[in-house]
Amino acid sequence: MTGFTQKPILIDGRGHLLGRLAAIVSKTILQGNTVIVVRCEQLNISGNFFRNKLKFMSFLRKRCNVNPARGPFHFRAPSKIFWKTVRGMVPHKTERGKQALRRLKCYEGCPAPYDARKRVVVPGAMRVMCLKPGRKYCHVGRLSHEVGWKYKSVVRTLENKRKVKTIINIQKRDKLKELTQTAGTKVAKTTAPYTAIINSYGYN
Repeated sequence: MTGFTQKPILIDGRGHLLGRLAAIVSKTILQGNTVIVVRCEQLNISGNFFRNKLKFMSFLRKRCNVNPARGPFHFRAPSKIFWKTVRGMVPHKTERGKQALRRLKCYEGCPAPYDARKRVVVPGAMRVMCLKPGRKYCHVGRLSHEVGWKYKSVVRTLENKRKVKTIINIQKRDKLKELTQTAGTKVAKTTAPYTAIINSYGYN
């Protein structure tokens, strides 16, 4: 994922390792690209669930002793966990780093503007490519749910609705394509002379 592109890069987070994806995304946004990561709740972390939960519970104990409202702030939502992981890999206190972080958007599920767009994956960050088969891993969504994120069931319901809607749209598209081909075949003989004239002008 090198170089600069005008279009936003839409990444499907499902099945990617948290740290590896964050490393690639951080480099990409520093190069000037806009990156959108959807389905952050489906990101994976290597190591079994209990070990990762203990690490997160240890992180929750880190706070300002005088006034905890000063930070550090412990985000529970999967999208914010991923965002903070990327922030740690970016010089976020400089103007360059601030501008880079503004070019990053993270979401749980796949919200409306992005559900109809083509999503990409990052092979160098995918769990099946990076982890040895049989190694333990956990989902960020489950970890978030157990440390205080309250929208796991809501996101799951919305995702199920989106998947059903997508299947219906694909079936409609395939049916329309089939009907168009059938109609074209039926009138092919009638329109043959006109088609020949059109083809003679270079329109195929």
